[in-house]
Amino acid sequence: MSGPARPSLATAWRKRSARLMSSLLTIAVLLCVPFAGGCGSFGSFDSLGSGGGPLSSIFGKKDEVEPLNTDPAHVIYGQADQMIDQGKYKEAARQYEEVDITHPYSREARRAIIMASYAYYKAGKYDEAISSADRYLTLHPGTKEAAMAQNIIAMSYYERILDAKRDQTYARRSLAAYDKLLQRYPSSQYAANAGNRARILRDLIAASEMQVGRYYLRRNNYLAAINRFRTVVTEYQTTEQVEEALMRLTEAYMALGIVNEAQTAAAVLGHNFPESKWYKHAYKLLGQRGLEPQNYQGSWISRAWKTQSWTGGGQT
Repeated sequence: MSGPARPSLATAWRKRSARLMSSLLTIAVLLCVPFAGGCGSFGSFDSLGSGGGPLSSIFGKKDEVEPLNTDPAHVIYGQADQMIDQGKYKEAARQYEEVDITHPYSREARRAIIMASYAYYKAGKYDEAISSADRYLTLHPGTKEAAMAQNIIAMSYYERILDAKRDQTYARRSLAAYDKLLQRYPSSQYAANAGNRARILRDLIAASEMQVGRYYLRRNNYLAAINRFRTVVTEYQTTEQVEEALMRLTEAYMALGIVNEAQTAAAVLGHNFPESKWYKHAYKLLGQRGLEPQNYQGSWISRAWKTQSWTGGGQT
């Protein structure tokens, strides 16, 4: 006797689908239970993101967004000027920026950028001052305020200089900014002060190089010392540090046995600074080995020195 017929694959599939649909309906009913009180429990769609609905935590409340200042450009600018007069430099800077944001094509917008830079500088916010000044120079390089912007950049770096014992990154950046000011705006009202500060900065940087060079020299690291003294001779010849740099080059090259360079360093020193105490030291140092100052024109020192027409009676 044969058993019951096995259900076909189609019949089995229909039964499985029915069970699946039943499960889905059950889940849907369970999910709907919390909402039985109606949509009012979650607020209307109008309240979404406004503090009354669940999306407010994501998008924030409407009253957290500050409205744009709708005052005319000259009014906002005038308010910033008043803040400057009151010494409220940080607030003034932001007010000037408001002019540029809300009225970018107004007559006041251009000057507002440079005034924001100035206000940030006065507030001691030097990075912001540099950023605003850079932006002004990018947008308005040929205007009369461009020299002012370049000067603010240089001053912002200058204010952060410490001394010759510390890292001279800001000194180098300030010097580069002042040199650019002198090159691009030589007739500006800032040129004279820029020239004075550039001289101070060159001497400061050279002093820092000398300090590091002496450190290496004391530890018999002659090549490292020579590199520092060489920087002073090639890049900062007009500073007070160059006399000692030439004497220290004489000392370091003698220690290495590179006599020609030592003699040339002493010869250049004696030709340009014959009364210098450093020349007397260099001359004495060579004399201990039976040598005298002698200019070898193949030396980098001879080539680097500005008085290149001088031969010093030396060999060619």
